[in-house]
Amino acid sequence: MAVDDADRPLPELTDDEQQALHALQLGIEHAYRAYADLLGCHHRTGHAMDRFAEAERLLRAVGHDEYADVIRDRLLPAGAVEDRWTYELVTAFRRGLVDELDAFETAVRDDLAGGLDHVSERAQQRAWRERAESGEWDEWGE
Repeated sequence: MAVDDADRPLPELTDDEQQALHALQLGIEHAYRAYADLLGCHHRTGHAMDRFAEAERLLRAVGHDEYADVIRDRLLPAGAVEDRWTYELVTAFRRGLVDELDAFETAVRDDLAGGLDHVSERAQQRAWRERAESGEWDEWGE
């Protein structure tokens, strides 16, 4: 099955321009992966805090109010970094660095490649397909 614009003509770029676009593409992909890792940290922290909330209830039920109070008053309401909860870190990272990197990569790609992404991969795909002696690769999507 063909990708939406896989047959779109490739922009005429110098090798350095194509390499720069490829570096930007990889950069934004790594930024997205960092964001995903931060989301994972957010979710794992939330699950950890759920366990502490459960421990508070269990400790209180068996008469250890002093430990339960520490969980309730100090640990559960505390932030992960200073007073910031992980959702605030996730939001700040996305709205700050990720959005800024994404906007920059998009602007450069729009200017140099008419908005076409993965220019290097598309060129490689076309070269390998043109080199192929059969059309067997085309049968995979059927």
